[in-house]
Amino acid sequence: MFERFTDPARRVVVLAQQDARERADQSIGSEHLLLGLCRASDTRGAALLATHSVTAATVEEDLRRAAPPDPPELPDRDALASVGIDLDEVRSRIEDAFGPGALESTRAAGRGRKRLWGHTPFEAGAKKVLELSLREAIRRGDRSIGSEHVLLGMLHRETGRAADILHGRGVTLDGIRAALDDGAPGAASG
Repeated sequence: MFERFTDPARRVVVLAQQDARERADQSIGSEHLLLGLCRASDTRGAALLATHSVTAATVEEDLRRAAPPDPPELPDRDALASVGIDLDEVRSRIEDAFGPGALESTRAAGRGRKRLWGHTPFEAGAKKVLELSLREAIRRGDRSIGSEHVLLGMLHRETGRAADILHGRGVTLDGIRAALDDGAPGAASG
């Protein structure tokens, strides 16, 4: 399917991959594709978003507001010692039971949170965006998939966080389809 993507649409996917890696996310979600689209500012999809005042900054803000709160700070060594808990003893017992370095290989210790290279998989919502972008291109009678088709794909409800963000900002599938039919801003396809 990617052979049908225009260079600007491919750039959106590459920017989404980079964003997921920089955030140390385990997978690429539709929100990463939305950020990639916003950051590919010279594309037709980004121009359509700009007419609705949707930018990388507004998407970042929406993601921050929707994020769960940070976990509370763990008590420090002295505070635990004041109630009779010795961290070194706890660590020793855990390593005796589970092996040396057992605490370092936990998710809380950061294992699995850093993906700076290698394959980053797409979440179901992001896969759905890409599948629907193809369907939108076919629906419009276009031979290639441009950034505007990626935008149309992410406006379907079942695509995850990107759809929620866009609908929350008043961007709708019917509205973008109508804008494209009326000769919306941006290049012919990209």
